[in-house]
Amino acid sequence: MNRLRTLVVDDEPHIRSAIERTLENLQFVIADIGQTVAFDFEQAGSAEAALEIIEAGPPDILLLDLKLPGMSGLDLLERVGPKIPETLIVMITAYASIETAVRATKSGAYDFLAKPFTPEELEHVLQKASRHIVIAKQARALAAEQRQVRFQFLSVLAHELKAPLNAIEGYLDTVIDRTAGDNPAIYEEMMRRCRTRAQYMRKLIIDLLDLTRIESGRKKRDIGEVNLAAIAERSKNTMLPEAAVRNITIILHCEPDMSMCADAGEIEMVFNNLISNAVKYNREGGTVEVRCERQGDTVTIAVSDTGIGMTEEEAGQLFESFSRVKNDKTFGILGSGLGLAIVKKVASIYNGDVSVQSTPDAGSTFTVHLNNAQVDMDDANL
Repeated sequence: MNRLRTLVVDDEPHIRSAIERTLENLQFVIADIGQTVAFDFEQAGSAEAALEIIEAGPPDILLLDLKLPGMSGLDLLERVGPKIPETLIVMITAYASIETAVRATKSGAYDFLAKPFTPEELEHVLQKASRHIVIAKQARALAAEQRQVRFQFLSVLAHELKAPLNAIEGYLDTVIDRTAGDNPAIYEEMMRRCRTRAQYMRKLIIDLLDLTRIESGRKKRDIGEVNLAAIAERSKNTMLPEAAVRNITIILHCEPDMSMCADAGEIEMVFNNLISNAVKYNREGGTVEVRCERQGDTVTIAVSDTGIGMTEEEAGQLFESFSRVKNDKTFGILGSGLGLAIVKKVASIYNGDVSVQSTPDAGSTFTVHLNNAQVDMDDANL
């Protein structure tokens, strides 16, 4: 529950008492944002007393009488209004000229409550004000969270790019200065290592763009009947050169006519990332098996490998951006840490899920469920 500090500044004790009675058990349910609001009452009989309270800690709502002994309500508003931008100020007045209203609004007044007012009129003003406050608080919290996420994201991205860039720079310095001797084979190997790290950075950028487009909703989708077997075959062929170097066999178990209603590019992301991981984290001479099954409107894609596997604790770290299992077995295996996050995001688009079962030194099976029937055709060209 949101409890809003409400400071009432009025020189008439009965007005303050009436407002206190109204606030005592008053609650509002803001249904569309799922929040309940209640009020904590504070009071001051003069602007000077209110000033001390405000300087100690601004309230959420300030109910401020225009006419006060000594410093007027308008004088107080002009003095503190710019300093308390998050406080909603409601002016209470029995009379006010247009000029006064303009001055009050320029100084930060949110609303006006005319004397004499009924409890219902007070409640109406407070309901409107409290809704504004809660939404503004949520917006500020979201903005702060976004700033933190952006900072963490850029920090991780810089870290992921720093290592390959340092390696490339070091190899190139060696090649330029010829400090490794006169054997051309040494320099050729350095160039190959530079290319490998450049390919890693390119994959990181491509994965990052894919994930950003999906999460932002700006990726144009082309929904239609897609052949799963054809996409799986294409992904397999993409990985065959890398698999052949390590004598890894890729086997497809997918009916030739199996299809689903989907965006072909999104489904290819799933196959590409899962098959790529199954090859990268496999053992020499290992096997990768890709299975596609359909039960009703649900398509299941399972990719198994005979690789290094992982513990249950390590498996729990997966599926988040830049999350990779790092241990002695994975040392030297390059990856963006985004592939499984992309798979998870695509699965969510199709109201599905992704899971993993793994045994250390025996292999892993990643299983993706996609709900064909839940794809929204109205969003096909978003």
